Amino acid sequence: MQGTKIYQEKLFNNFQLSSRVPKTNFYRRLSVVLKLDFLRNQTKLYYGNCGQKSIDPIVFFKLCLVGYLENIISDRKLIEHCSMRMDILYFLGYDIDEVLPWHSTVSRTRQLYPESVFETLFTHVFKMCFDKGMVSGHTQAIDSAPVKANASMDSLELKVPASDLESHLASVRQISERDKAVYRKAKENKASLEQQTITANKKQLDSITARNKRWSITQDHRPGAGNKGSRYTSNKTHYSPTDPDARISVKPGKARKLNYMSQLSVDTGHHVISDVQAYHADHKDSQCLEDISERLSKRLNSFGLVWENCVADTGYSSGEVYAYLETKGLKSFIPPHGTYKGGPDNFKYYSIPDLYLCP
Repeated sequence: MQGTKIYQEKLFNNFQLSSRVPKTNFYRRLSVVLKLDFLRNQTKLYYGNCGQKSIDPIVFFKLCLVGYLENIISDRKLIEHCSMRMDILYFLGYDIDEVLPWHSTVSRTRQLYPESVFETLFTHVFKMCFDKGMVSGHTQAIDSAPVKANASMDSLELKVPASDLESHLASVRQISERDKAVYRKAKENKASLEQQTITANKKQLDSITARNKRWSITQDHRPGAGNKGSRYTSNKTHYSPTDPDARISVKPGKARKLNYMSQLSVDTGHHVISDVQAYHADHKDSQCLEDISERLSKRLNSFGLVWENCVADTGYSSGEVYAYLETKGLKSFIPPHGTYKGGPDNFKYYSIPDLYLCP
């Protein structure tokens, strides 16, 4: 006989998450291994002694971890996602009928803690991987990725020079139609006076002047020029009032966007992340490598690990980088740019005493 399922909510239920989440589930296994009780002492000084109780610091950092693992960048979507997953609720220590923290609480808590607290947690997890023999240390692969800033290109404003703005603009650059009147004024200008001031030299401004003149002729009055990102913008002449630390970046084939640059180092033994840091997006990868190396060497040395090989792509190649890695005793596996010729013509190399003789 054919069965028909009829659903009717019960007034009372006897339900346990521990009996429904399988013991082989990833988040259940992670909750057994990952102990974050030390974070309460690390964050205690950022709270007062009275008022309403805050979100548990352990719950906050677990939510951040879930957001990373599930690739969710919106706090609102993160809370919505977690409330629908029994295994994540079990990992967070919430029962099925408990309400998760409000998404704005997660955002405010993230701004409450300084970078040192997140660094402590990162080092703690890295130590756990080291204790399990997952970190070899001798070979580190480094790469970068842009991280989209929470700011619009339409809100960009012109930087103000130390001299009078009107006379400066009249003598130095051609103003596009959209720069004459700010396309979308920001509600609040969070940029400091230094970030609002032009620091480019005359040669750089002259180059931007020429580009803007060409842009005003070829693009400024064309159909569709009012679309997002249609004006010529530069970090030397524009800034974001809503997110002053964001920078305009561009890659071949991609539109100009306000981004940050994430630099990530990975231990090649078991693909454990050994270092991560955010930089301004107007930096070249090669300009960040020295800072990455100093920080990464310090972390590896604290665990008694010896870094020998540095692996990176062409974006990290430069004469300064090669010289720096050589002085540090690191073998670099970084291919040069396609335009690299190997040095000036007619120079003769002598292995002893390791020099080139100029003709």
